Amino acid sequence: MNKILQLFFSFLKIGLFTFGGGYAMVSLIESEFVAKRRWVDENEFLDMIAIAESTPGPMAINSATYIGYKISGIIGATAATIAVCIPSFVIIYIISLFFEKFLSLKYVSYAFEGIQVCVIYLIFSAGIKMLKGLNKNAADICIISVTLIAMIAFSLISFDISSIIYILLSGVAGLVIYLIKPIKERGL
Repeated sequence: MNKILQLFFSFLKIGLFTFGGGYAMVSLIESEFVAKRRWVDENEFLDMIAIAESTPGPMAINSATYIGYKISGIIGATAATIAVCIPSFVIIYIISLFFEKFLSLKYVSYAFEGIQVCVIYLIFSAGIKMLKGLNKNAADICIISVTLIAMIAFSLISFDISSIIYILLSGVAGLVIYLIKPIKERGL
């Protein structure tokens, strides 16, 4: 029961202090569950992020459910999922009651501009940590390089491609490399 409460309050804290959605939460989740509590190792964390990103639903909820299930089964998954959702739900509900007045406050708009900078940092920080934990083999470097070049090129020419396409193409490339590797090792 103690682990479930720790899990609940950890995700409640993460949900309360994270602005910018699931990507911004990645750094906080990694800090809490990989570095601090050591409930998840780095490789499993990278796999969890890949799964949470590629499955339907918000990444933060998928991540919370995954970690909760790993730590305490169904009860842990339920506790973590509810905990990560409660702060957003309460805050959005309160804001909706005063939405028009809330948006017209000058200091609120200034606060959101500052928060945007923090969100960019959190997403960038999470990306760097994931990049450091990635296997440094030729296939992974090739996939990262091609994806990065494509994203930059398409952004520069203002051609909008959904990030889902990048994820799917990277997944297909990884699968092809995985399937070709045994054939190559056998010398066929």
